[in-house]
Amino acid sequence: MKLVFATHNQNKFDEVKVLLPASIALLSLTDIGCYEEIPETAQTLLGNAQIKADFVTKKYNLPCFADDTGLLVDALNNAPGVYSARYAGEQKNADDNMTKLLRELQDKKSRTARFETVIALNLKEQNIHFTGVAEGQITKRKNGQKGFGYDPIFQPKGYDRTFAELPLEIKNKISHRGKAIKQLVSFLRKNSYQ
Repeated sequence: MKLVFATHNQNKFDEVKVLLPASIALLSLTDIGCYEEIPETAQTLLGNAQIKADFVTKKYNLPCFADDTGLLVDALNNAPGVYSARYAGEQKNADDNMTKLLRELQDKKSRTARFETVIALNLKEQNIHFTGVAEGQITKRKNGQKGFGYDPIFQPKGYDRTFAELPLEIKNKISHRGKAIKQLVSFLRKNSYQ
């Protein structure tokens, strides 16, 4: 079965691909020739994920899932949240975003945070949603070379390393996106879509 993952982010695509059964031919936006910037104008993670999935389904007539992820920091009233990718500006630069977040947490005692991923799946005229959450805390400095986004400053609960320091197989087991993708795979298996 062919299934589009509405992303141009190769790191994210590779992370998700290893979690899907071999019977699913995963395609990226690049694979289907979609180079447009799909505007994420919703006020919620689910809203943005649904916008992206709907865009692909309507324009390309293909089954599709899209995700949106937010980093919610307790001491910052759950910011950056839905604005995580563009926290430091429209350039969507991960280093700028991390620098801004670390600066804003300098005088805060609490550094607890969580990642939340929401997936919107459009398949056979159904819209199904899955959510994954990873609890943890924000470190005081960047650590690690793996991963992407805020991974170098997010230390998941129960671990002494950041997502950017953990091997991908461990990160995929405990991460927000990994948990949401497992629900997606379970749904596809249960409904014999793969």
